[in-house]
Amino acid sequence: QVQLVESGGGLVQAGGSLRLSCAASGTIRSINDMSWYRQAPGKQRELVATISRGGSADYADSVKGRFTISRDDTANTLFLQMNSLKPEDTAVYYCNAGVRIPFGRDTTAWGQGTQVTVSS
Repeated sequence: QVQLVESGGGLVQAGGSLRLSCAASGTIRSINDMSWYRQAPGKQRELVATISRGGSADYADSVKGRFTISRDDTANTLFLQMNSLKPEDTAVYYCNAGVRIPFGRDTTAWGQGTQVTVSS
């Protein structure tokens, strides 16, 4: 019913930048919190950044000062601007959204994941 479609992943040199996008579609009344998660092989999935409906953002300590989360509510799109990338940022990145659908129901949607690889 609700789908998140990601784009922007790829290969980048250490110190470089990438911008991830995640567009929400479907029968959506509103979107609440939106987040980026990442998971490296052999590691647990970790929360990278969260942005509230009002635009308040929180970041994991490991990315603070380097990553910026933002949202375009007109386009139902979430962004993650990643600067000063490090090899340890290499992971599959997932977007997540709390979505209000018809009949006053809330659901959590996940993107398919996009690979980010940072070379030394």
